[in-house]
Amino acid sequence: MIEDFLLELSSGETWAIWVAVGFLGQAMFSMRFLIQWISSEKRRESVIPIAFWYFSVAGGATLLAYAIHRLDPVFIVGQAAGLLVYARNLYFIKIRQG
Repeated sequence: MIEDFLLELSSGETWAIWVAVGFLGQAMFSMRFLIQWISSEKRRESVIPIAFWYFSVAGGATLLAYAIHRLDPVFIVGQAAGLLVYARNLYFIKIRQG
């Protein structure tokens, strides 16, 4: 039963959807660097805007879903640990803003 489910997830049309999910997650995760670069250039100093952390969470969560689908323990642990850091930073920002 579980083998049939896993086979279905890795076949045909479903495979293409999951690859698209993986690329979407990677694109969102990469956008954070573009956002940070543009913000730093505008201010002429190194800054990390709040959008950086939101893109980190969105991209990281999407990549975590993809990693879980792939059953890749290295990828799963890496993305899950990163999500904790990103969420913690957003928590600190919200506390500071009141």
